[in-house]
Amino acid sequence: MRFRFVALIAIPAFAMAQAPATKTATAAAKQADAGAKSWTPPKTPWGDPDLQGQWPATANIPMQRPANMGTRAVLNDAELAQREKQAQTQSEADSEEFATGSANLTINPPGYWVEHGKPDRQASLVVDPPDGRIPPMTPQGQAAVKALNDGRGPGSHFPNRVDSWTDFDIYSRCITRGMVSSMLPTLYDFGNEILQAPGYVIIRNEMIHETRVIPLDGRPHVGAGIVTYMGDSRGHWEGNTLVVETTNLKDQPGTSGGLFTDAARLTERFTRVSATELSYDLRVDDPKTWTKSWALHMPYKLDPNYKIYEYACHEGNYMMRDALEGARKLEKEGKDTKVSSDNGGAPLPKTP
Repeated sequence: MRFRFVALIAIPAFAMAQAPATKTATAAAKQADAGAKSWTPPKTPWGDPDLQGQWPATANIPMQRPANMGTRAVLNDAELAQREKQAQTQSEADSEEFATGSANLTINPPGYWVEHGKPDRQASLVVDPPDGRIPPMTPQGQAAVKALNDGRGPGSHFPNRVDSWTDFDIYSRCITRGMVSSMLPTLYDFGNEILQAPGYVIIRNEMIHETRVIPLDGRPHVGAGIVTYMGDSRGHWEGNTLVVETTNLKDQPGTSGGLFTDAARLTERFTRVSATELSYDLRVDDPKTWTKSWALHMPYKLDPNYKIYEYACHEGNYMMRDALEGARKLEKEGKDTKVSSDNGGAPLPKTP
């Protein structure tokens, strides 16, 4: 059973960047590439490589690599064992039905994280730059983020002050996870379904109910005046690899905290490397936001038993209204609406 609680859940930000699409530089990606060359994927009735199926994003791989690993992209045995131990400890804590002592209680139901896969030897989803770290933003990119929300910066999933609905991010407001977070691991509802028809590929994301219909006929992108959270995608085949280029992205934060600009160009590569494995490689190019391009590699496993259900996301809408009403009530009582993480989330006394 999968749950859909979005209020009070901290969601890690995911990111992207620049340069032509290339083979990713991790051992995992190289192994996947070798597997693809030695395995012939099935074909659709009209002759395209068949990528169809349920590919949930359950890979248990952190976005960025620990800085002390440098350019080493694969965990050794001791590091893998440590990550597996941490995952087991987290799973046991999440499955507790009764809290004891001074446990930090949340709204998470028992078994909330159980859909995550086992830790992988791949050290990070980011594989380029070679250190597996997201490049810093440009001065222009930093200024654009700082200017958001009347100078208060981007909305947050956990805002410490709720003066406006814009203090919440677009995920909390049940709008979208956007590109490319919709393709990457989250806390629950990991579904990604690929469907195909002559001349089209359709990608469905379970959270938050996104569907991209990607034409393969070589048509140009829509005009620059049309921008959306998921952008405008166009695809083509390079051998057995589906290459998807996305532009026309709305300037909303979410991906590594940076804003996409009119220069943003995302290049995704989908390659089926075995009957049950799909290699996903992404290159992000937005020189106005990041100092250089970067890329990530994500392994998907086929799960024919996975079901995508409606993600209605009403809880986030209720949460936002309740938080705003609560903050206004505190103001009338002469209390500060800023939340202190050092005070158990309780409101602070009103400052002079």
